Amino acid sequence: GIQVHRMKRVEPESVILPAPTRQLLDHCVLDFMKARGQLRALGFQTKRGILLYGPPGTGKTHTIRYLASNLPGTTTFLITAQQVGLLPHYMSLARLLQPSMVVIEDVDLIARSRDDRRSACDESPLNSLLNEMDGLKVNSDVLFILTTNRPHDLEAALANRPGRIDQAIEVPLPDEGCRDKLVRLYGRGMKLSPALIAEAAKRTEGVSAAFIKELIRRTAQ
Repeated sequence: GIQVHRMKRVEPESVILPAPTRQLLDHCVLDFMKARGQLRALGFQTKRGILLYGPPGTGKTHTIRYLASNLPGTTTFLITAQQVGLLPHYMSLARLLQPSMVVIEDVDLIARSRDDRRSACDESPLNSLLNEMDGLKVNSDVLFILTTNRPHDLEAALANRPGRIDQAIEVPLPDEGCRDKLVRLYGRGMKLSPALIAEAAKRTEGVSAAFIKELIRRTAQ
């Protein structure tokens, strides 16, 4: 159930996010991973949890690929909700191959609030995740990145417990400036006039990056 492959590099210029979001990502992930030696020297732990949240199609998975591309020497594990039964095996590999980044996409599917669960059996995947996050040694070089479209549905023991989720970062719908850049990015092989790009950015308020990508694809067709 585990596939091994080399991830395609994602260049920084292809990640279109508001400047504050991009700065927070770089600071909390890339800068943090570079500073692990200094943190250990100060007596602080080097394991960390990041929650990426936002509407569908805003680029959370693409953002993760960007982070993975810019963490040389770090092994990335991409785990879907369907694969969470293999979490102990993934974590064994993550400890063996650390520094590592463990990504669990759509974490709300396994970590929704206990108040919404029908039986204790539904809590097994959640408990497995919490145990793995708590079971890491203080000096473990393991970074957890969890993604969700529904942050308010998450179990408080995961979302609100210090030491599990250290930083929540919103990946929002693109503003007009970002939509302009997205149209240029996805339409870079087409002859789009500046006026057309500006009109497309203006008229796509409230849509996701994935919507703009599909819009350009259909335009090309």
